[in-house]
Amino acid sequence: MADNRIKELYQREGQSAWQDDISRDMLNSGAVRTAIEEIGIRGLTSNPTIFEKAIASGTAYDEEIAGLLERNLDAAAIFETVAVRDIQATCDLFRPLYDESCGGDGFVSIEVSPAGARDPRLTAEEARRLWKAVDRPNLMVKIPGTVEGVPVIRQMLEEGININITLLFSVDSYERVARAYLEALTARNEAGKPVDRVASVASFFVSRVDTLIDKQLDAKIAAATDDATKARLSALKGQAAIANAKIAYQSFQKLFSGMVWERLRDAGALVQRPLWASTSVKNPAYPDTMYVDELIGPLTVNTMPRPTIEAFLDHGTVARTIDQNVTEAYRTMDKLAAAGIDVDAVTRQLEEEGIASFAKSYDSLIAGVESKRSRLAGAPAD
Repeated sequence: MADNRIKELYQREGQSAWQDDISRDMLNSGAVRTAIEEIGIRGLTSNPTIFEKAIASGTAYDEEIAGLLERNLDAAAIFETVAVRDIQATCDLFRPLYDESCGGDGFVSIEVSPAGARDPRLTAEEARRLWKAVDRPNLMVKIPGTVEGVPVIRQMLEEGININITLLFSVDSYERVARAYLEALTARNEAGKPVDRVASVASFFVSRVDTLIDKQLDAKIAAATDDATKARLSALKGQAAIANAKIAYQSFQKLFSGMVWERLRDAGALVQRPLWASTSVKNPAYPDTMYVDELIGPLTVNTMPRPTIEAFLDHGTVARTIDQNVTEAYRTMDKLAAAGIDVDAVTRQLEEEGIASFAKSYDSLIAGVESKRSRLAGAPAD
């Protein structure tokens, strides 16, 4: 593929592009293999919303679900069985890349049940079960980076389970999980355990920050009585998310330097890369690749849905931007505060909404599987 911007992201700027989508149809058609070999995708993430669309709405899983009916599994167990098989198959497709990059890329993520977002015990049990069920070294288990989740994340990493820490919206939350990674690997290293193949990414969500802050700015613009105030507030729209991520990258650079990190690096550890998540543009007034173009830099990942991948391939700009205009990023946060926008409150709200959204998708997924299970069994759904 000539002028392949996705491949250039990695080759020129050290950023890995991961795909935020998976389905049995994509596996069967060879679309995942094509994404790896031709497009240059270096990892893949999944979540309940993705599986909801793939399993409940399509027919690709019907035969397998029908076969599972003989085992008298409930809808949740059926979902996990077919999801694990998809993730195993996808891990196998990415395994050559994982080996070639010495564990640097080629990861596939599966998410613990959203019900455990505030329940450390349930989260730990599910993470261990999924890790054992998939049984692939290039699996990452997704765990929300809530206050309750951090001790579990640290424990799982210390046990050698790769973790994709999700639903990070604030710089404080990012720093908390980055420290948990460093603490976990330090504990492994001091215990004489290998640290060279324990991997983690910190998934920092982007577009949702702009969506909520823009809504608050619109309300303030509507209430403003003079043109100068309206213009000042309007200029802040679409600025918060990128500024927030750039400041998080500054924290990344500080945390992964110094004596603690150097000791781990010398033992073979890899950095826990920031992963930019929720990078599809929600506001059609904004450029459709802005959350890729503005967050490019070394030792980062951008996980994109397929439409964003296609848009970036077509007209994205490959240039290091993540540590450009950093002073302006801090100024943007100051301007938002001066305008009465409480960014901390926004990120707390987004975390709660993110948990609720994934829980809703999971419940909808299970209901859809139950409906399909009943239909394939010849019985009416409840």
